[in-house]
Amino acid sequence: MASRDSDPGPEAPVPSALKILVAGGFGAGKTTLVGAVSEIAPLSTEEVMTEASYGIDDLSGVESKTTTTVALDFGRITISPSLVLYLFGTPGQERFWFMWEELSEGALGAVVIADTRRLETCFAAVDFFEQRGVPFVVAVNCFDGAHQYEADEVREALSLNPDIPVTLCDARERESAKQVLLTLMNRVSEQVAA
Repeated sequence: MASRDSDPGPEAPVPSALKILVAGGFGAGKTTLVGAVSEIAPLSTEEVMTEASYGIDDLSGVESKTTTTVALDFGRITISPSLVLYLFGTPGQERFWFMWEELSEGALGAVVIADTRRLETCFAAVDFFEQRGVPFVVAVNCFDGAHQYEADEVREALSLNPDIPVTLCDARERESAKQVLLTLMNRVSEQVAA
């Protein structure tokens, strides 16, 4: 135990902690991205889908999906000694969208995960962040076997402003997910500087 007279040495700076949302449609890869990039064991509220969800959740394009996020996913990644991101993955089904408002409170920015097999499922997330002025990027999750589109094709299909970054990614790959977050941090920095 150190005495009162001992020199504790230089104090390490406390990193800034920033809240980031990861949103998008049902089955787009939100939980996967948070899990791939998190440096801690992510908190996940994935539950087995029950018969109660049939007829309510649209499974077209993701028929093999057996679990779903019912509240949120949470992960953390240290970008630098002075910057830590706290990631909050939102549920994708329309019946859970009421939670987006609460989860977005205090968020600095967002990643919208797009699945080109079901691009329309990310429209609600794009609209949500545009209406609230929250800086966001669109990350196109490149699923195996799905047709690959160029970022500009996705931008046009989503009617995005030219200043909103669209990036291609593999949500399963840590480095790819990190690039998405760095793209978002650049977007946020540009908006703060403007």
